[in-house]
Amino acid sequence: MADWRFGRGWTENELQDYLVRLRERPVNFETPVEHMTAEHGWTVDGSHDCIGEEPPGPPVRDGIFERAKNGIVNYDFSDPRIVAGHFDPAAPLVGRDILLEIKVLGLRFLSGARVRAVRDEMRAHETLFGYRYDTLLGHIERGYEWFLLTKDHRTGEVWFRIEAHWRLGDFPNWWSRVGFHLVGDHCRRLWRHRAPERLRELVHRQPSGVIAPPGRLAHRGDVQPTATEPVREP
Repeated sequence: MADWRFGRGWTENELQDYLVRLRERPVNFETPVEHMTAEHGWTVDGSHDCIGEEPPGPPVRDGIFERAKNGIVNYDFSDPRIVAGHFDPAAPLVGRDILLEIKVLGLRFLSGARVRAVRDEMRAHETLFGYRYDTLLGHIERGYEWFLLTKDHRTGEVWFRIEAHWRLGDFPNWWSRVGFHLVGDHCRRLWRHRAPERLRELVHRQPSGVIAPPGRLAHRGDVQPTATEPVREP
């Protein structure tokens, strides 16, 4: 079951320990991703928003696409008033475990997700980058979510797409499940609405520093979006 608290969060040491234990947890669904469709009883939702425009052609150096890509990798697009992300920024993106601190009506649920796939492609008319994370055992939802960034080489427009395939997962008690039924959809819609807004802000800001001091976890994101340096994979 998801770890939960009311009002207060977790210390750095608690999150470090939790993240270590997360490595042994499997995903909390067995259905092949290609079968996780509305026709098979899964909720499929998301958003698709233009976050800016740069000159036509492939992404320009330090342009909107590159800055937004870094914001996606660093989980800076997430509004921490709804979902804060905690992870080891030194871990490679593929296989990275992320602790999602989900906040609903003063309750905080700590649930794990793992990056299972990355797309990094350039075609004749577009460049695409993004990743998919899957929910782990104990998550209050079951399923996966894609975060995809594309640039149209013909128009210069940069788009951000969120695509989620999910069901309710493991709740610590009956009343938290009922509460999530009542307000969960509203929180999801609000989170998806704010994610592209935050990316629009980030792409117009110069990085202000590293995402986390060496040896410490990243705690994303800031209430006011802060652009951070790209994570250098080992």
